[in-house]
Parts: sequence; C-alpha cells; structure tokens
Amino acid sequence: MSAETRRRRSADAESEPLFWGAIPESGGFTRARIERILALVIGLVCIVFGAQAAVAALGSTETGVWHVPMVIVVFGALMIMIVTGIVGRGARSGAGLFTVVFIALLVVWPFASEGSVVTATEQPWIWFLINIATVGAALAFPLPLAVALTVLIPLGFAAVRIIQGGGEAVFWQANLADVSFSLIFGFVLLIIVWMTRSVGISVDRARARALDSYAEAAAIDAAEQERMELAALIHDSVLSALIAAERAESPRERELATSMAQAALSGLAGAEDPENDDDTTPVTTRVIAQDIAAAAHGFGFTLPVRCATETSIPRDVARALTLAAIQAVANAIQHADAVGLTTEVESMRGGCQITVSDLGSGMDLTAVPEDRLGIRGSIIARVEAVGGTVSLQSSIAGTRVTMRWFPPDAVGDGAAAERMEFL
Repeated sequence: MSAETRRRRSADAESEPLFWGAIPESGGFTRARIERILALVIGLVCIVFGAQAAVAALGSTETGVWHVPMVIVVFGALMIMIVTGIVGRGARSGAGLFTVVFIALLVVWPFASEGSVVTATEQPWIWFLINIATVGAALAFPLPLAVALTVLIPLGFAAVRIIQGGGEAVFWQANLADVSFSLIFGFVLLIIVWMTRSVGISVDRARARALDSYAEAAAIDAAEQERMELAALIHDSVLSALIAAERAESPRERELATSMAQAALSGLAGAEDPENDDDTTPVTTRVIAQDIAAAAHGFGFTLPVRCATETSIPRDVARALTLAAIQAVANAIQHADAVGLTTEVESMRGGCQITVSDLGSGMDLTAVPEDRLGIRGSIIARVEAVGGTVSLQSSIAGTRVTMRWFPPDAVGDGAAAERMEFL
C-alpha cells in the first residue's frame, strides 16, 4: 500500500461521522468487542425489565381478544433480542426487531384494548417495555434515528394513554411524570451506548494510524536498506572496476581490472535475480572463507583464508559479512598492493568474526570523504545493517579490519563482555 493511499484512507476515516450511516455488523478489533459487551449487558438488563413486564401482563385484567396474541408476539420478539444479545450473534437485528414490534404494539394498542377498564394511576404492562425499545433503537439504528425513537416512543405511549382516557386532565397529569422518567432514562442509555461505541471507534482509528505509520516507517527503512545495498554493490563492483581500469598500467593490474569488471557484471545480474531471496538455509563459516578466497582469486590474487573453527550463522548475516570482507580485501589489493594481506574467519559463541589485515602504508580514516562508500557503505553500514559491528585500525604499519556478529541471545559465557570490549 502506498503512502498516499494510507493517507487518503486515514483522512476518510477521520472525516466519517461516527454513526451517521447504517452500522455494519462487523467492525474493528476494539469496536467488535465493545459491541459484544454492549449486546451482552443489554440482553441481561432486558431480562429484568422483561420479567417485570411479564408479571404485569399475566396479572392484567385485560380480557380482549387481542391480549394473548399481543403478549405472545411482543415477548417472542423480546426473547429473540435477549438470546441474540447473550449469544453475540445478530444482536442488532434482534434489538431492531423488538423496537419495530413495540412501535407496532403502540399503534394498535388503543384498538386492541378497547372495552378494557382504564385507570390513570395504574400503568399497563407495556410501560415496562418502553426503555427496552429505546435501548434497542440505540443498539440497532444510526444515531439520528436512535435519538428520534428515544423521544417518539415515550411520547407515543403517552399519546396512547391519553387517547384511552378520553383526553381527561388526570391522564395528562399522570403520564407527565412517567414520560419524563422514560425520556431521561432512555437518553442516559443512548449516551452510554454512543460514548462506548465512540471509544471503540477512536481506539480502532488510533490503532489504524499507528499501523499505517509503522508500515510507512518500515517501507522507508526497507527503501533505505535497498538504497544502501545498491550503493554498496555499485561501489564494490562498478566503481572499483572503473578505478582499477583507469589506473591499470602493468599486465597484472589490467588482469585485475578485467576480473573486477566481470565480477561487476555478475553482481549486477545477480541483484536482479530474486531466485534465492527466500532461501533461509544457514551458512557455515567455512563456506564464508571459501567465498572470500574465491573472490580474491577473481581479483587475480591467491589468498589463503584461515578458518580454524566452524559454526553456522543466518544466510543474510553471512552474505553481509562476506561482501564486507570481500570489499576489505579489494581495498587492500587496490590501495596496499596486497602487501602482507591475510584473512581469518573465526567462530565464537554462535557468532562469527572476520579479520582482514595488510602491511601497507595505512590511511587517515578521518580524511576519508563523506561520499566515499568503500568503507562507510560497503563495510560498516552493510555489517551494522544485520546487527554486527566493525572495528578499523590503520597506521603506517598497516590496516586491520575486524567484522563481528553475535546472535541476539548470545548473552552468556562472556559474549556480552566481548561485545562491549569490541565496541
């Protein structure tokens, strides 16, 4: 995913209203769990209110033909809402179903209860279900619709009671307190649901931004590593071959330049061949020594590489150490004429140390320009990229380059102390 795509997605997420559209059944990591908790808690609360309504319905004096069918339909929908909330599957659908059924009940209630004895002081059994319907709306519907239903359902109940009472003042007075309570309690439940969901969405958005930032940083780091590898490869092969060709005077120097040019072409061809990129087989230190010796032979120089002990290290680490050592050998051949050139590969506590030394005239490390990649890019940066370290000593008596790598868990038997001393 490109950085522009990630920025566009984050901007879209930030500008999207929390619940203006239809609420999907699935959400982010935190949002999904909050929805599960909400559905479970609401399902348990509905059991309490539903039990009160069931007791009131069973003790009701209503004997109309619609009484039993209405009780079966309403409490059937309530059971679906409770079960889906506790189980955690289809909770919004169950809550929405009950809310719709309750609204339908309010519409038909004046006709279904016609002929029943109605008193202003005794509320019918459907009163206990008002806030179950409002919290069901908060759980199932977008915020604007949930707010509207939280207001309309209590007002609808009051209108039904006033119609039943023939519009008498006593029914207006009796329902004022009940409607006020239902409105306040309904909005408290709605705010709790809305705030809880808002927290879940905010956490998921923050997580998404963090993941996007991490992915962008990882992509930048990967690009930088690739740039460093390419710069080191170009220096190791192309630039070194060009410099050697420019300075070649004797037959041996021309042969060396030719070998370096061939190695450059092979290296650039191999950089485009991802065939072995996924190979994670460990490499032994003996193989590393053989590769360094083969590279020196390709430069026209026979270099015995000593390897007294053998161990295996990760392939990417072995490749970085090998290429860095080959560059150190090439520097010694090119700048010190390979005088006293020796190379040694050692294994120690699961790690590897490679030492390349010569008896040339040395160099002033502080005078090396910043844009010279032979040491900084091809040796130091390459080894440090895989968690290794490089030590460089140079004087008029010669130059010594030591490259070391320890596995991350090498903390015992003095390995940590050796690492600190080396640094």
